[in-house]
Amino acid sequence: MLAQLQEQVLQAAAHATPLRIRGGGSKDFYGQALEGAVLDTRGHAGVVDYEPTELVLTARCGTPLREIEDLLEGQNQMLAFEPPHFGTQATLGGCVASGLSGPRRQAAGSVRDFVLGAQLLDGRGQLLNFGGRVMKNVAGYDVARALAGSLGVLGVLTEISVKVLPRPAASCTLQFELNEVGALAQINQWAGSPLPISATAWQAGLLSVRLSGAQAAVSAAALKLGGTVLSDEQAGLWWTSLREQQLEFFDGNESLWRLAMPSVAPAIALPGRQLIEWGGGQRWWKTDADAATVRSAAVTGHATLFRASETMRQQTAVFQTLTLPLARIHQRLKASFDPAGIFNPGRMFADL
Repeated sequence: MLAQLQEQVLQAAAHATPLRIRGGGSKDFYGQALEGAVLDTRGHAGVVDYEPTELVLTARCGTPLREIEDLLEGQNQMLAFEPPHFGTQATLGGCVASGLSGPRRQAAGSVRDFVLGAQLLDGRGQLLNFGGRVMKNVAGYDVARALAGSLGVLGVLTEISVKVLPRPAASCTLQFELNEVGALAQINQWAGSPLPISATAWQAGLLSVRLSGAQAAVSAAALKLGGTVLSDEQAGLWWTSLREQQLEFFDGNESLWRLAMPSVAPAIALPGRQLIEWGGGQRWWKTDADAATVRSAAVTGHATLFRASETMRQQTAVFQTLTLPLARIHQRLKASFDPAGIFNPGRMFADL
């Protein structure tokens, strides 16, 4: 299968034909344009190496994410960044290329933090290897981690090594009735305390807090914080529904904006409704407000048009415009890895 992918890339480069890299297609909604002939990675699948005692897994890009998580669960381990699937066909390659993380990101870190190494099929049909299978393996520019969230504009992620972690021994979800200002203040106060908080989410006057870790630590923290305790079944379903954007909040025809903000940023006033995650660092808005209004509200961070109608995506820059120095870095990286400009053109920015 790898040879077929290489041949397709070489043919596309020779004729300057754009390619649309696609695994399960569960993230097709994310980003700007979808252009070019489909380069289907699902045939290049399978776990290459997994050593539970070393907490490292290596798999090919087309490996279903569900298959990887089932394998890890059998060893009481997990992908700690809790990646959203957004569909049953989600693959490891799409997971890393999209760079999306779930509720546990505030405590564990992002996708990028767990990528140890990667193999990339570049625009010349070459297989390039970056990083490795241990944490301390980088000298110079860390290309493997730079590929996380690159949306395939630099090449095809053919194989990826990720760090995995043990599943927490205990977990407990508490809920509190608080308004937005009170919830943000409380979350930031808790952040300065040694509490085993693994996720927070606020919406419509209700703050949900997940505690994870050793049983003694979770029990002590739950006793200290109080609140209403959800059953394990309720909690599991609620956090999964949040991760997969299946809560009622995400329904409706309004555009979904993702605002990345400092956790201490004050409450934001926009028309529509809001859900706050990651200790205040990620603020989702379902709103009909225009891009200028939303982005001016995110003045201390940045705003991404996460989900919208096709018309809205065509009329609005999905990702916030880069500063000139950053834009030049992106352009040089693109020219280096994809000189013919065939991979996912325009998916991230119009000039990439």
